[in-house]
Formats: sequence, C-alpha cells, structure tokens
Amino acid sequence: MKIGLIGFNQTGKTSLFELLTGKESADITGGGRGSSNVGTCFIPDERVDFISSIYKPKKTTYAKIELTDVPGFSPSVDGHSSGAAKFLNDVRQCDALIHVLRAFNSDSIVHDLESINPARDFEALESEMLLADLEMIEKRITRINAAKKLTKELSDELNLLERCFSHLEDGGKIRDMNLTENEQLAVRGFSFLTEKPCLVVVNLDENQWADNKTYPGKDTLLSLFKISDDTHSPITELCVAMELEISRLSESDRQLFMEDMGIVEPGISVLAKAAYTLLSLISFLTYGEDEVRAWTIDKGTVAKIAAGKIHTDIERGFIRAEVVKYNDFHELGSIAKVKEKGLFRLEGKDYVVADGDIITFRFNV
Repeated sequence: MKIGLIGFNQTGKTSLFELLTGKESADITGGGRGSSNVGTCFIPDERVDFISSIYKPKKTTYAKIELTDVPGFSPSVDGHSSGAAKFLNDVRQCDALIHVLRAFNSDSIVHDLESINPARDFEALESEMLLADLEMIEKRITRINAAKKLTKELSDELNLLERCFSHLEDGGKIRDMNLTENEQLAVRGFSFLTEKPCLVVVNLDENQWADNKTYPGKDTLLSLFKISDDTHSPITELCVAMELEISRLSESDRQLFMEDMGIVEPGISVLAKAAYTLLSLISFLTYGEDEVRAWTIDKGTVAKIAAGKIHTDIERGFIRAEVVKYNDFHELGSIAKVKEKGLFRLEGKDYVVADGDIITFRFNV
C-alpha cells in the first residue's frame, strides 16, 4: 500500500514526509528535480511496545506503510500542461492520499496564490483531479461506443462509466458513490483520482496550534470542514514545525516538552494511525524471544490468509490459529494467565482476524 503526500508548493509537505519517514532533507533522494521521493512510515503501536516490554525480544517490528512525497502542484499550471500531467500521473500511482494544506503564516514563504486559504486550496486541487477523471472517462466511453460489437461486458462498463461521469459532473467524487463490490473492483482498475481515499492535514503555525487550533477566517475554517464532510476526507490538524522539534528531542526532553504543551500523544502518531485506518488496514501481533511484530492485513482477512503474510508454507499447511485478545493479555500480563482464565481461543481457517489479535499459527507441511 502506498500513500501519496500531495499539495501546493510551500505547504510543509516535504517536512511532513521527513517527519513520518525519519529521513532528513539531506537523506531524501529521488530521480532529480521534480521527482517523487519514497520512504517508509512505521506505525506507532503501544500494543507492540507492551508485548516487547514483557518478552524483551531481540527485535521489535512495527507495521509500516509506504509514503510518496509527490512534487508540489502549482495552481498556475495549465491543467493540460506537461507539468500538471506528470503530477496527476504520480498521484495515480498511489493507493491513498494525504492532502497537505497550508494554514501557517510566514513572511518569508510566499504562497503560490499570495494568500492563505486552505479551503480554496483543497477545492482547487480536488477540481484538477475531478477534471482528470472526467477526461479519462470521456475517452473510454468514446472508445466503447466506437467498438464494432457491444458485448454484455462492454455494456455493463459503459453503464458504470456513464453513472460515474454524471456523478462527477455534479461535483461528486467516485469514492462517495454507492457502488457494489464488483463495481468497486471495476472502478479500481481505472485508478481514478477521486476514488482514492483522502486524508486532509492542515499545517498550522505554533500560535495557531496554541490558540486551540484556530486560524484566521472563521468562514474559511467552516468551509473547509464542510468540504471535508462532503468529500469523505477526514481532517487532522498539525503544527509540522513543532512536531519536527519534538521528534528531534531525547526521550526525557520529549516527555517534558509534551507535558508543558499539554500534548497527550504526538500529532505524528495520531496522523500515522489515521493513515493506516484510511486504507482499512489492521494489525495482528506475534510474539517470542526473537521478535515481537505487527503484521499488516486488510480488515476482514481470515486466519488462513493472514498466516500467509508470515510465510506461504504456514498458509498452505494451516491447521489452526491460537488467538489471544490483546486486552486480555494486557490485563493479565502473560499467555499462561490468559489460558488459566479460559480466554485462550482456538480458531479455524475462516476466522476473521480482529485488530490486535495475538496469534500463534499451527501448521504442517
């Protein structure tokens, strides 16, 4: 799964990429100017931390997602220019999007549109993606209508595309359409931009963050949240500059800083978890003296398929899954005590794995 960071120039997008991936600016490499940068974001997980504190493993491995820092979009670029085309093509390669919006004030960093208005910026980039989807659908409809024979498959595709086109013309996004499972699979094959799940990050300055996360222009703020609701794009507010400062402190200084600022959990942890949820991903956990690890799977995955994430032999020779609920383990402190309480479960291949399940797979090959 790949999440793309998108937005206008000078929004703090690349700083957010550094924060999520742990890469310093000097370490970020790409194919040259205007190229996307790729990195790995590890998902903070207190469950992994707790299990590791019990077993003291040689290695602790967190769940992870791949991030792409897509070069900034310039609103002055004509939608038909090569620059915009490359931007849209880079976005098309991503499975989900984090749209970074600028709210912070700075005399030294000039906004492309010379004023700060995150609601306007969000709508501008969403419009570009919507128009790109309309253009793609229009071309495909033309090719279908030009076919010598309209098969049932082509007829079904044409009907679906016409519905999508009409929805987009009305200002909707493909991600908010009520599609059947088969229609969702068909749509996914086109990599429509407005079909991709989208999380919005509003980048504040420290004064805005301290002032109860507010920023100039009440109407602008209300408009942004309405757009977010209408487009099914949840909002997270961050002060990226402050989060970078926190991340560079020692553990003891970090805790003191957070306490002074009244921060319960670093915003970057909240964002990483939100991004994980955005893709409908969950984690199951494994434990031992060698490694405690979170394994990433799609929500709704059954035990046998989950076993294959560890090794295909385990899936092939699956016998059963020994499952402990994390909350039971956390409360009782050991697998042995969980068993004593009768909370240890044996599950078959069709068991739907829940987020946080601690699992030992039994198999025979």
